[in-house]
Formats: sequence, C-alpha cells, structure tokens
Amino acid sequence: MKKIKITQIKSGIDRSERQKKTLVALGLNKLHATREVEATPQILGMVNKVNHLVKVEEVK
Repeated sequence: MKKIKITQIKSGIDRSERQKKTLVALGLNKLHATREVEATPQILGMVNKVNHLVKVEEVK
C-alpha cells in the first residue's frame, strides 16, 4: 500500500461537527499537524470530506 502525508492547513473552528470529528479521526488536532497514513479507501474518503482543510502529498 502506498502512503500519503496529510497536513492540516486550515482551522477546524466554525466547521460542522462532522468535519471536526473527521480531522480528529485522521489524527490532526492542531494547525500544521502532519500524519503519514496508508492510502486505504476509508482514509481517502475522509480526506475527500475535508480536502479544503488539508494538504495531501504522496510519500515515496
């Protein structure tokens, strides 16, 4: 499985509760927090829901 690096670039303040919980589920709790995760369909779906709040890069 390939890995992706997810970085939170915008705040979760004033977002819907669902988007806030999605950020927490991805392990992003602060601005500019970064996580490396496996690119599973579940993770990619969560990233798609908050794509305006995060930056995604492929890890080689």
